[in-house]
Amino acid sequence: MNFTDYLQLFENILQETNPKAPYNNPDYLNYTKLNWSRQQRWLKTGVINAAVTTAAKNITVPQQWVIITEPWCGDAAHIVPFLSKIAAINPLIQLDIQLRDAPPFLIEQYLTNGGKSIPKLIIRDNDGQDMAVWGPRPAGAQVLYDQLKAENADFERVKIELQQWYNQDKGQSLQAELLEVLTQVASIA
Repeated sequence: MNFTDYLQLFENILQETNPKAPYNNPDYLNYTKLNWSRQQRWLKTGVINAAVTTAAKNITVPQQWVIITEPWCGDAAHIVPFLSKIAAINPLIQLDIQLRDAPPFLIEQYLTNGGKSIPKLIIRDNDGQDMAVWGPRPAGAQVLYDQLKAENADFERVKIELQQWYNQDKGQSLQAELLEVLTQVASIA
């Protein structure tokens, strides 16, 4: 689905009287409500830096950017809006959003340490060949997550500290990493 369809799906989940699993679980529904707000904030206030803008504009052959995500994913709420904004810079970038927990279960081909961590960005060439894979989160957020996990932090603490990290970072780490990915992809194309 394209980003507009993803936003509509997201909104439909929030408006359902009797949402389907996993959104029938109040925790998942609450995460999704929070993520909607976070995503909307980044769509309004997130700034794509000049270097990433230039790298996206310099793409001269069609690319497909596949994002594997879910509306309940906290990391995705901070990452997918930036990826969408970057993809919109160049009409040669086709954005395709795939849900992690729905057919064709593309995540099975892009596991992180054996897990279905999301979001994932897969950049493919015009023939559908993978040129790069990024995700599930910027390195700094991953370090924080690993540290909290090693400390056996409860989910609430993990959620709050990652949220604070993303708020302070403002998409800059993601963009720095994506700039490296785009530079590598440009050398392949």
